[in-house]
Amino acid sequence: MSQGVTAPFARHAMAYVLAGGRGSRLMELTDWRAKPAVYFGGKSRIIDFALSNALNSGIRRIAVATQYKAHSLIRHLQRGWNFFRPERNESFDILPASQRVSEEMWYRGTADAVYQNIDIIESYDPKFIVLLAGDHVYKMDYEKMLQQHVEQGADVTVGCLEVPRAEATAFGVMHIDESDRIMSFLEKPADPPAMPGKADKSLVSMGIYVFETKFLLDELRRDAADPNSLHLDRACRRSSSEAISYWRDVGTVDAYWAANIDLTDIVPELDLYDREWPIWTYGEITPPAKFVHDKEGRRGEAVSSLVSGGCIISGASLRHSLLFTGVRVHSFSHVENTVVLPYADIGRSCRLKNVVIDAEVKLPAGLVVGEDPELDAKRFRRTENGICLITRAMIEKLDA
Repeated sequence: MSQGVTAPFARHAMAYVLAGGRGSRLMELTDWRAKPAVYFGGKSRIIDFALSNALNSGIRRIAVATQYKAHSLIRHLQRGWNFFRPERNESFDILPASQRVSEEMWYRGTADAVYQNIDIIESYDPKFIVLLAGDHVYKMDYEKMLQQHVEQGADVTVGCLEVPRAEATAFGVMHIDESDRIMSFLEKPADPPAMPGKADKSLVSMGIYVFETKFLLDELRRDAADPNSLHLDRACRRSSSEAISYWRDVGTVDAYWAANIDLTDIVPELDLYDREWPIWTYGEITPPAKFVHDKEGRRGEAVSSLVSGGCIISGASLRHSLLFTGVRVHSFSHVENTVVLPYADIGRSCRLKNVVIDAEVKLPAGLVVGEDPELDAKRFRRTENGICLITRAMIEKLDA
């Protein structure tokens, strides 16, 4: 360790967040926004979790590499993450793909997104790089990971999560020895290697890497086209009410719907009310949520639901649903197991079940979704698990 580098090690680190991916498995949700910019949890974006982890861990230099349809992501970062101050040795850089290395070359992958910005990284001279995916939902104290990295004298330390072997086939899997040293990395193996002493468990990638900066940049310079993919649940952050470490890749419509709806549980696995580890985001100024009318069949009410600021529930009922900012639900409508993104408008007498509604969609009065699978599949994006995604373009086709 170089002279002057002492704990907390986060103060000597830069978080480099990769936020350029489309996330095509989210279907139409990413037609106009990158996956890290997709809304999550009532008021946040997916990228806010990686950024909040970095901030809460004590990291004060952050860079975000963007690429695919980045406007809404960049606007969110400018609005919600503009409080870093250079005079306090803090920085927050947004790094769109800008053909800095070649006029014919955008970011070609993880390693290239770092390689093309080596000069910016070196200008801050961080001792460590914490390389993060911007499209996962989790809480983690990166300082603990940095401490282990230093204690073990590692060139690379990789964040992993224990999962049942049967589920590990969908992830990148680490083959490790008894001392947690990575022997090999296998991408979505048919027969995932078990952990030492745990025959029914495998270690899967969380998309979190700690590097000695010099080591990483030297490797990138030697082979800019070769992403260095190596991949510890032991630094995962839990509040007192969280029973297990939480990490989700919300990369499909089903997974996205489930992770949001899970938040309506009495004690959800992800605690958004943990004041010791807040999820920072753009704090839009909104009035309180409002529930009006109190007649039988026309009562504004919500059961086991999250309702964000600016919402008006006018003589409608919600159950196990999550409403983002500024949603309107009109009289006689019933909404169940539904995720409604900002400023959507649900007309009168709608019945919705197992639905994701994109931002600013206006549903016509009397729309019924979740009762007739064949009809749903003709009009909307319906998954194999029966979740319907509704976008503005789909509603416009109904009116055509």
